[in-house]
Amino acid sequence: MAERQARRASDLPGDITRRELYFFNLYRLLEAVVYTGLVFSPAAVNWIKLSHPTVGHVASLGYLAAALVLLFLTDRMRRNMNASIGFALTLDSIAASLVLFSIAGGHSSIPMMLMVNVGVSALLLPFRQSQVLAILAAIGIVLPSVFSQLFTDVSERSVIESTLFGLAYIAVAALCAHLGRQMRETEALAEQRGVDLLNLEQVNDLIIRRMKTGVLLVNDANHILRINESAWHLMGNPSPNQRDLGQVAPELSRRLYHWRHSGRLDQNPVALAADVPEVIPRFSRMSPNDDAHVLIFLDDTSLLSRRAEEMTLSSLGRLSASIAHEIRNPLAAIRYSAQLLAESESMHEEDRRLVEIVNNHCTRANEVVENILQLSRRERSRPESIDLNAWALSFVEEYKQNNDLGQDHLRAITQNRQIEAMVDPQHLQQVVWNLVQNAIRYGREPGAAARVVLVARLASDKGPPLLEVVDRGPGIPAKVAAQIFDPFYTTSEYGTGLGLYLARQMCESSQATLEYVPVAGGGACFRITLSPAAVVGARTPGKAN
Repeated sequence: MAERQARRASDLPGDITRRELYFFNLYRLLEAVVYTGLVFSPAAVNWIKLSHPTVGHVASLGYLAAALVLLFLTDRMRRNMNASIGFALTLDSIAASLVLFSIAGGHSSIPMMLMVNVGVSALLLPFRQSQVLAILAAIGIVLPSVFSQLFTDVSERSVIESTLFGLAYIAVAALCAHLGRQMRETEALAEQRGVDLLNLEQVNDLIIRRMKTGVLLVNDANHILRINESAWHLMGNPSPNQRDLGQVAPELSRRLYHWRHSGRLDQNPVALAADVPEVIPRFSRMSPNDDAHVLIFLDDTSLLSRRAEEMTLSSLGRLSASIAHEIRNPLAAIRYSAQLLAESESMHEEDRRLVEIVNNHCTRANEVVENILQLSRRERSRPESIDLNAWALSFVEEYKQNNDLGQDHLRAITQNRQIEAMVDPQHLQQVVWNLVQNAIRYGREPGAAARVVLVARLASDKGPPLLEVVDRGPGIPAKVAAQIFDPFYTTSEYGTGLGLYLARQMCESSQATLEYVPVAGGGACFRITLSPAAVVGARTPGKAN
């Protein structure tokens, strides 16, 4: 529909120009018929006398034939309109001059008819061209009178009258050229306004169609006139042919009827179909005086809940960061005092155990404080292109140098092709370090060494880059796996519940995703799906460490 409107809007000026040229040429044909009638029917009009019959006959017949040709060539005249109209007006002036010359004493009807040609041409042509053609028309009208004054017995009144007609041509051309320029500017402005309105309508349609809030327009017969995508999904994806609100959503129709007659709005959430979120309907008239059309807004309660949760988490995060900052100094003092007590040689074994408990819990509380402060002051992501194979090998070497693995095993597996990914290297370092530590700590069978693998690969030939931390431990139960990324959720006595939450947040800031994938036969896999780099380099041989 929008394309058809745009097509009609773009074709409108051309249609107007064609119509103007057609009627102009039609008038020219009528003018030629009048000239022919004047020249060939002197008996019908007693006050017409021909002084040069041959000139009049040839001029009128030639002009009649030319007018017919121009009428049939109206469409072609639009291709080069200025030259075509200039040629046609020159032909009009010559024909009028010759016919006027052939009639004894001249006649005022011919200059009057030519004035229409001059005015219409000035409306369609630029100012300078219209003035030049008006001067030529004036000369063509004045010359027959001057010639008759010099060589025949004609009164000076005819010359003065022709001169006045010539001056009138110039004045009419100037006035019509000014009006024509204003007309074209107004037409261009109207066309631009039409395009702007059409674009605005398309933007509004796109905004309404992509809104998360469902929007429906219903008339007084409960017929759905417009519906956006969100409303269509929230109503259970009804058939496009179903437009009766009572059939599509009976409960919504009932609430609308109640609102129309009582003005009261039911704020209780309701599911309009099976397996769709609950919504809270709101109703609004299109205008204060329009009771026939009603806008219905469907607010998804799940979106509202998520927004409220995000606001709560944001406020809680700021509050937690403030509290954590205040706790840090007293906690450091407690830990330092406990360490001094532990160094005392006269302390009993029971007291030493109590001091050890104080130290352990101080360490745990300090980890919670550090994680909260890290979450609150996390810097913006600065993604850059990295070679994932080389990064994985370098990470394993660095981790082994900084941590005593003992009997535990950590190695990297890469592919025999270069893998380019866009990610913040610092964020990726923190995320993978946390995942590897968790895998070594929890990803082991009782009494056995941990076996952890860092895998860099592509999801498929044209898939995104993947970085996986895989262990061969007992795995994570399904109920626990559904909550491991929630903040402050932990199954460990000394865990903070913020490590995986922070890891996922850092991944999302680099346009990456972090997910848990169960491993067949036991074990756990944490998969990071990265964004591919714009340019992929040449293949290099793979390595394993």
